[in-house]
Amino acid sequence: MGRVALVTGGNRGIGRAIAARLVTEGYRVAATSRNGEVPEGVLGVACDITDQAQVEAAFATVEQQLGPVEVLVANAGITRDTLLMRMKDDDWDAVIDTNLTGTFRVVRRAARAMMKARFGRIVLISSVVGLIGSAGQVNYAASKSGLVGLARSVARELGSRGVTANVVTPGFIRTDMTAGLGEDLVAKYNAQIPVGHLGEADDIANAVAFLASDAAGYISGAVLPVDGGLGMGH
Repeated sequence: MGRVALVTGGNRGIGRAIAARLVTEGYRVAATSRNGEVPEGVLGVACDITDQAQVEAAFATVEQQLGPVEVLVANAGITRDTLLMRMKDDDWDAVIDTNLTGTFRVVRRAARAMMKARFGRIVLISSVVGLIGSAGQVNYAASKSGLVGLARSVARELGSRGVTANVVTPGFIRTDMTAGLGEDLVAKYNAQIPVGHLGEADDIANAVAFLASDAAGYISGAVLPVDGGLGMGH
């Protein structure tokens, strides 16, 4: 039986690709989402990670049906983009509570079983924006930057228990969200990316699959950019 993996926000885009990839790698995979829709072969669990009670219930379901979580991929996140002077407190609070505090909640809950088993893989999905910044995304950039400090602190705390914690920072990835961008805007983004094109969700899934594997057992506290070179040097 493969190890148990939990992916948050596994119903679409990058999270869905990660969940599907881990299934092909032989993991027993569960994925959370607010509506419970997930790829075939994945245990879907409805969960809003801003609610601690729902986080507890989701982990209890996974543990009952699959076993203790050995690999956690914290991917769930939202955006509420607007310029700094127009950003309301609610816009800030919602993004921080989901992207940063919600990730803290699932990492804290997953750490229980990982420490007991003396094995765990924690992979946080950040963003190149968290490293280089982005106009109109002060809240999102702050939340994604915070994940680096979170992961590196966890790596130091839990490393002696066989638990690694790493961060993947996607660049501009072709998803349903970017599908709505006009050709001119996509061309502008492509011009900023050294490899000259947007990435695919599978590019992120490949990086996560590696960091979750036994081959990455001596990698912890790392930030792995998957951005076509956009954020190099940060």
